[in-house]
Amino acid sequence: MRASRLISLLLLLQSREAMTAAELARELEVSERTVYRDVLALSAAGVPIYADRGRTGGYRLLGGYRTRLTGLTRQEAEALFLAGLRGPAGDMGLADAVAAAELKVLAALPPSLRDAPARTGQRFHLDVPGWFRHAAPPSWLAQLAGAVWRDRVVELRYRRGEREVVRTLQPYGLVLKNGTWYLVGRIGTTYRTYRVDRVVDVLVGEDTFDRDDGFDLGGYWREQAEGFLRQMLAERVTVRLTPAGLRALRHVAHAPFAYDEAVAGAGEPDGQDRVVTRLPVESVEVAYDLLLALGPEVEVLDPPDLRTRMAAAAHRLAALYRDDRRSDDGGSAPDAGDRAGGPDDGQR
Repeated sequence: MRASRLISLLLLLQSREAMTAAELARELEVSERTVYRDVLALSAAGVPIYADRGRTGGYRLLGGYRTRLTGLTRQEAEALFLAGLRGPAGDMGLADAVAAAELKVLAALPPSLRDAPARTGQRFHLDVPGWFRHAAPPSWLAQLAGAVWRDRVVELRYRRGEREVVRTLQPYGLVLKNGTWYLVGRIGTTYRTYRVDRVVDVLVGEDTFDRDDGFDLGGYWREQAEGFLRQMLAERVTVRLTPAGLRALRHVAHAPFAYDEAVAGAGEPDGQDRVVTRLPVESVEVAYDLLLALGPEVEVLDPPDLRTRMAAAAHRLAALYRDDRRSDDGGSAPDAGDRAGGPDDGQR
């Protein structure tokens, strides 16, 4: 445990030039006293580590000291190749760079770990696009990725509905969501999001921009994605659910917050152990499709037109399953599971 921590401390100083004891303690999740002891241990082992005093001080490695660490565990070596993400990297035009990096890492591994890429490839595969989606990358993805890497200002011609618009922006990052690529760009002081497959043309300029180091791409995307869903799920329907229906609601709600809101707002169980709550939905039309999947485990109370549609659907289903509608020989219609050729339930 301590050996691993000493290596981590050394690598932190190699990558960040200088760090205070407090900063090292936060990164390593130990006390500052432990950091002091570890620094002494590294120094005693011959590592040229020293401390600068003062407000801008901290621990440093003397004269750009570097260490070549080959003590990777098997799990660490295999994780490196798992993190390669060849598919998305290839979409951005980086397939050759990823392959070259993997070769260099492979050459540095001891013989006992050189089967790491083969073992990883046999056990894990990333298939990003959803079912029934065309997997070809958008036309301008590689150019945009290059601009993102080099902090180059770009001019986009972008399809918005029936018209095209032109935007000049600073490309901050790319996000891959369910097989769809999005560009996050900054115009003035505002960050905006664009679907890359709607970009008609890209002009990468020679001008560069100073990136805001405080910008957190992952945090921005999570905030925007939830905000988009909350804006989209603006309507509410009132439903009465059995315990099984409340559990199954997790699988039909369009967003985790919609399910969480419905569960948090559920009242006390009634005499039939059912609860009443309100579910955020996109529209009555969408709610009809979602709630039909719950069958008799849900009763719609409001709005009235949705309740009427659900009642009509229930009557049609009841008519289909009456005994006098069965075939003359007493058999019933073949089960959908008897049909051949499609993936089973767990494949979609």
